[in-house]
Amino acid sequence: MVVRVHPPGTRLPEVASEPAGPPTIKDTDLLAVWKPTLGERPLFDFPLGTLTRREVAAYLVSEAFGWSIVPPTLLREGPYGEGMIQRWIEVDPEIDVVALVTRDDPRLRRIAVFDAAINNTDRKGGHVLPVAGGHLFAVDHGVTFSTVPKLRTLLWAWEGEPFDDEEMAGLRRVEAALEDASAGSLRGQLRTLLDVDEVAATRERVRSLLGAGRFPGPNPEWPAIPWPPF
Repeated sequence: MVVRVHPPGTRLPEVASEPAGPPTIKDTDLLAVWKPTLGERPLFDFPLGTLTRREVAAYLVSEAFGWSIVPPTLLREGPYGEGMIQRWIEVDPEIDVVALVTRDDPRLRRIAVFDAAINNTDRKGGHVLPVAGGHLFAVDHGVTFSTVPKLRTLLWAWEGEPFDDEEMAGLRRVEAALEDASAGSLRGQLRTLLDVDEVAATRERVRSLLGAGRFPGPNPEWPAIPWPPF
């Protein structure tokens, strides 16, 4: 659901017992996506009640890369208990997302590197959000960080191609952040959100990507393309 975020100390308006209609959204309002953990659907390959934490973990890894791929995402208490709150992104309506993905826009390369690092099982085209100015955000990272190689994505255009210098630098930044075991480090924060084996698997994936120096290919024992793709 989309919610309006109020700064601390804000006096909230009175809510009528019978609302007259949908709320008025102002240009100055800070909107966010709220996903309560209780709303998760059971999945056969991910433990129930962990998807919102994986979304937050993906944001932390995105920040370690330094590419601002995932919008700010936090774990908070809200409607229906614990959940994930993520800044709402207003997309550029002039951008054709289908064309963006199917024409292998080079701006998608960094998202592909990020997805390989977090073992994203569901990179659909509609999860890419272009904004005015040309930046690309990416959202919906609930099915990530599995210990089983199951990268599933539309972004296979660069399979086998070498990483460029900045892609390698981003992976090194994440590797360094995962080597630091202090409580406030990326590794320390991930251990509060993921299983210890999933954190270790993430470190090994990043090391493997750096060692190969190339975009990976799909696991032949796992579907390569998510369905539906958009």
